[in-house]
Amino acid sequence: MPNFVDVILPLPLDNRFTYTISEEEAVFLQNGMRVAVPFGKSKVYTGIIAEVHNRAPEVYEAKPINQILDETPLVTQNQLEFWKWIASYYMCTEGEVMRAALPGAFILESEHIVQLQKEAEFNESDLKDDEFLVVEALQNQSSLKIKEVEALLDKKSVLPILNRLMAKDIVVLSQEIYEQYKPKRVKYIKLHESYESEDAMHQLLDELSRAHKQREVVLNYFSLKAKSLKPINAKELQKISGTTASVLKSLVSKNIFKEYYLNEDRVAFEGEITRSHIEFNEYQLKAFGQIKAAFEEKTVCLLHGVTSSGKTEIYLKLIEEVLNEGKQALYLLPEIALTTQLINRLQAYFGDKVLVFHSKYSMNERVEVYQNVLKAGEGPKVVIGARSAIFLPFQQLGLVIIDEEHESSFKQYDPAPRYHARDAAVVLANLFKAKTLMGSATPSLESYYNAVHDKYGFAELSRRFGNVMMPEIEIVDIKEKHRKKRMTGHFSDRLLKEIEESLAEGEQIILFQNRRGFSPILECNTCGHSPQCPNCDVSLTYHSHSNQLRCHYCGYHIAMQKRCMACHSDDISTKGFGTEQIETELKALYPDHKIGRMDQDTTRGKHGYEKIITAFEDLEIDILVGTQMLTKGLDFRNVNLVGVMNADNLLNFPDFRAHERSFQLMLQVAGRAGRTKKRGKVLIQSYNPHHQIIQQVSTNDYAGMYKEQLQERYNYKYPPYFRLVRLSLKSRDFSKTNEAADWIAKAMQNVFKQNVLGPEFPPVARIRNEYYKNIMLKIPQNQSLGKTKAVLYKILISFNAISAYRSVRVIVNVDPM
Repeated sequence: MPNFVDVILPLPLDNRFTYTISEEEAVFLQNGMRVAVPFGKSKVYTGIIAEVHNRAPEVYEAKPINQILDETPLVTQNQLEFWKWIASYYMCTEGEVMRAALPGAFILESEHIVQLQKEAEFNESDLKDDEFLVVEALQNQSSLKIKEVEALLDKKSVLPILNRLMAKDIVVLSQEIYEQYKPKRVKYIKLHESYESEDAMHQLLDELSRAHKQREVVLNYFSLKAKSLKPINAKELQKISGTTASVLKSLVSKNIFKEYYLNEDRVAFEGEITRSHIEFNEYQLKAFGQIKAAFEEKTVCLLHGVTSSGKTEIYLKLIEEVLNEGKQALYLLPEIALTTQLINRLQAYFGDKVLVFHSKYSMNERVEVYQNVLKAGEGPKVVIGARSAIFLPFQQLGLVIIDEEHESSFKQYDPAPRYHARDAAVVLANLFKAKTLMGSATPSLESYYNAVHDKYGFAELSRRFGNVMMPEIEIVDIKEKHRKKRMTGHFSDRLLKEIEESLAEGEQIILFQNRRGFSPILECNTCGHSPQCPNCDVSLTYHSHSNQLRCHYCGYHIAMQKRCMACHSDDISTKGFGTEQIETELKALYPDHKIGRMDQDTTRGKHGYEKIITAFEDLEIDILVGTQMLTKGLDFRNVNLVGVMNADNLLNFPDFRAHERSFQLMLQVAGRAGRTKKRGKVLIQSYNPHHQIIQQVSTNDYAGMYKEQLQERYNYKYPPYFRLVRLSLKSRDFSKTNEAADWIAKAMQNVFKQNVLGPEFPPVARIRNEYYKNIMLKIPQNQSLGKTKAVLYKILISFNAISAYRSVRVIVNVDPM
């Protein structure tokens, strides 16, 4: 009989921990169930059972588990294997993967609870003031959490006070594990059984002849009952009757109505299925055939389809086939902004089979989606979500679609696991023997390289849907325009003329500027000083709507300065521009038109994206200014002009992917123009109009960009020819960071020779008062990735053993973006 379990704890520790179980528990326990276990001196954690066995641990004595939290496994065997792969590939721990994979509500925390002793005897005059306050509060309520005691006494440290009360045998401290998830309970109303016969009903209406409002509620109840068999929602009845809650209450107290509650999904689909047939044009049919043929031989296929070519319809058809086989489908998107538009399209076809999962959902909503995916018996589902959706407990996954696969938003930066959802999704699909389709108008170099070298299947859509022409792209030389004094603010005369023509024809416009805020630099014209963030190595960005200077790294902010902080001159000006400044200039230029802005500042709430996108679709906004959120595959029918305000700040970025990214961003934002009948127009403003990438964008020359960039990657040893692992060291001590970085770099150079770059400071070398230093390791194709990581692990273990560097943290990022 097995009498031990290995448990994964939600902690950044490398190993699983073994606990003992009784014979009865051994019969019941399965892999993937949650158990509450003691850890350390006094902590209790929720762990996931990874294995039930009978091997006793060698180094320590196993403790017994505290309690079992599930009746059936919460985590599937495939998920456990997937977690293990992510932990080993991205060089992190299973505990960190568990934290990322499970909604917070499933990972219960232990909390100390303060309660009065049952037969406590004490004299109030012997108690100090703060002790008396605690005892008085406990006489009014049965227990208090430590946090509540802190709030009550307005003190950070309350343990000394509680210790004194415990020494006097007045209170006890106990640990309680509490469930964080609360189901949504909805109040329903039904008629009391005694009024169900027709006579009783007429008698009731006669009795209520004087109580008009109550009679009205009862009549509305009957009419609702006649229309539908659904239970009657109390709020709905109240709304239809136009009365208050007190009228309903009095009907309940008279025993005419009965109240009852039902648990309800927060994420239920309310609408109707409006479309059932997907029709392809000849190009879509051809691409669909290529995909099906590729799936005969390979598990992954890349679909290279120009913007607005109808890739989504192909995805829908493939999803439909998978659902008909009784399997689940996963549709991954890089941005939450995109999901809002696509949900409606998917629900129009698949109704309540569509589940949505992303970080703007509340914890309770995420728990419900997780549980819905886990219940495979309830029929096939399609999950649409951002990168974290790969962690859901799929049962029979048949298809994974990765839309806009080139997007860097698929990469998780902090905290660990620093996974890339596109690459991880391919592995996830392989676990289920499912197919993966990647789609993009501007595929990443790595994916295109894999398709060209026959590792992936390949399909192409080279025509826009409805034979609409690709937009006409024009480059405006703003250096020349400045010289000839033809600029109004940040707008060239050419762009203003096009904007005016589009507005006159009632068309909408998108303007792209990849920087939020009003202006990134505030500068004194007398001494040249510009306000810097005290915690990071960056200048503060001016935000006009809140009249503040803000740091985009740590959130530090101060009021806008009227004078220079160094020399007190009042001759200050702003340099550079962000979305907010463009919005302000447009409002001055076109006071009669509605201007909207879409960036991180305007989309903070759960429905932030939805509101802006819906307003733009409903033609309530004439010109929409935004950051790269706008460039993703959004589909606006009435946009005919797209303007890129400044292409240069994309190109001049210290990163080997900067040119590829600029090409993708500009071509994607250009793709928002002219998606219906008329040919769209795109204007790109640049100080360097002859730059190779800008020229390639203007002719939509993906193949040219691919060849050129690939040659550069080959020359300088970058992906897809070499794999990268970046080590970032950070600490509050500048010299410690430097010394530690030198130590690790030397240890790595002894093994990997010239393939180690650095250590060097990143462009922003101090964030939140911590100094950063990077080391880059390049791994050639013929070198074993597993062995390389094993050597790295050994170096890091040796490094962690040096007490002088204990304050320095090392962050390992495999395949950094």
